[in-house]
Amino acid sequence: MSLLPHDPAAGRIKESGSDDCLPEHCFHAFDALYCALTSESPIAPTFANNKYPLFVTWNIRSSRPGRAPRLRGCIGSFEALPLHDGLAEYALISAFRDSRFRKIDESELESLECGISLLTDFEDADSYLDWTIGVHGIYITFPHPSLLTDTSSETPSPLSSSAYLPRVTSKQSFTATYLPDVIPEQGWNKIEAIDSAINKAGWSGRITEDIRRSIKLRRYQSRKCLVSWNEYIQWRAAACQ
Repeated sequence: MSLLPHDPAAGRIKESGSDDCLPEHCFHAFDALYCALTSESPIAPTFANNKYPLFVTWNIRSSRPGRAPRLRGCIGSFEALPLHDGLAEYALISAFRDSRFRKIDESELESLECGISLLTDFEDADSYLDWTIGVHGIYITFPHPSLLTDTSSETPSPLSSSAYLPRVTSKQSFTATYLPDVIPEQGWNKIEAIDSAINKAGWSGRITEDIRRSIKLRRYQSRKCLVSWNEYIQWRAAACQ
């Protein structure tokens, strides 16, 4: 599954291990965008070409001290991709094809920062509440509410009713995702995060507990890194020597 736009999700390296997200991953994505917008030639990556689901995030850094960066584009894939091609491909997709924004142009390069999220530890949750804020990202799927049997329940429940749902086609279902750090950044509790994801998926009607219980939720974790334009330019200058 690919071409999924997302909200701000970039952050400094937070975890260690074989699944580390490296500054070189961000530099490679930055290099793809820089070379696409200029006549320069890309630098061949030297990091391992492992496969991961991944997201590439572009932010505009504020010129005012203390102000948070502004999202400029973020799209990723839940299909595991080789990092060499996947990062370069989604660097351009998120820069040029995020429908929420106009295409990034060369004049913006100096104000950009690039964040990479490598997605790991995918698990099917037992219910829409079976995940941990600050640890897990969430990927939700739910059928069109018109297909549900109205049980008139409004009490949040850790139990999922997904086993009793009618079989639906892709045209009758909704999907959305939030990366792990988005939810704590927004200050949401679990219900608020789920309701926001339901809206993000495209459902604009009233959100009931039956809709929440119809959700099939897949939780996951991520390894993250972020670099600025200045860091990228320093890396490129050194690599070209």
